[in-house]
Amino acid sequence: MKKTIAMLTAATLALSLAACGGTGATSGSSASTSAATADNASAGGYRIAIVQQLDHASLDEIRTAIEAELDAKAAELGITIEYKDFNGQNDPTTLNQIGTQVVSDGYDAIIPIASLAAQCMTTAAADTGTPVIYAAISDPEAAELTGIDYVTGTSDALDTKFIMDMMFAADPDIQTVGLLYSNSEPNSEKPIADAKAYLDEKGIAYVEATGNTNDEVLSAAANLADQADAVFTPTDNVVMAAAAAVSETLTKAGVPYYTGADSFVTAGALATCGVNYTDLGTTTADMALDVLQTGTVPEYHVMEGGIITVNTETAAALGIDPSAFADLGGTLKEVVTAAE
Repeated sequence: MKKTIAMLTAATLALSLAACGGTGATSGSSASTSAATADNASAGGYRIAIVQQLDHASLDEIRTAIEAELDAKAAELGITIEYKDFNGQNDPTTLNQIGTQVVSDGYDAIIPIASLAAQCMTTAAADTGTPVIYAAISDPEAAELTGIDYVTGTSDALDTKFIMDMMFAADPDIQTVGLLYSNSEPNSEKPIADAKAYLDEKGIAYVEATGNTNDEVLSAAANLADQADAVFTPTDNVVMAAAAAVSETLTKAGVPYYTGADSFVTAGALATCGVNYTDLGTTTADMALDVLQTGTVPEYHVMEGGIITVNTETAAALGIDPSAFADLGGTLKEVVTAAE
């Protein structure tokens, strides 16, 4: 999809752009890119590539929010913002091809959504220094997206301890926790390590199960349904692609499923505590425009969380009262399973 909005002539546009900088400081390393961007601005606006790693509810929500904010800012500032969507379908080869294409096509900025997309776009833009403003990277350092002078974005860093607290607030007698994740997903590395540390400290056993395809994830979920009293998955994009089937498997087995994003919960998981992905998308779009207008690349921004989302249908099926989470703090949001 391509959309062009809010035209303005060159005579009325006054946006000052410099070279991409690192962590709040400017640098001359991307002078040619900056000059090209300035030429585009003087001609009436910006061209932005939005690269989504794969289809799933949270990433779709982020993309929609980014586009809505670009529309709104174009109207507010009286400029043209032309954007085009790309989807890598979670395939590194496809994402690398998209990266090569958007750089050669001369886009002024790239907004990748999720870790693999961000990594591929960062690599593709290395020679040109085209600004990369990523969305929804849980741990930018683990994803090797820090310390790069043309890269910044938003983080949906997960409060794993809080989600573990939710788990034991609902059932203090849990003996074994299942950890379901993809070992190819950078977003899962730190939350899984944090979950293990939490459980070790409490003396609670845990069982790990991983998968890198839908079939592997579903097989792993089925194994955990027979072994665990509750299951945790962080903001794992690979598992999210199979979230509805995983949630159904675990709920039928009477196993509460706690996750890192509300998209899992609307797919049927029990509960999460995390960020608002519409706000994250809006913030990412604002950061991208700020980079284009100022030439300064700031440090990445960690979004504020604290939103407890509970699927009331799943809670009823498991015999869990959502009020069990009320004393933990945060804002309680009740949802039902979304129609497919």
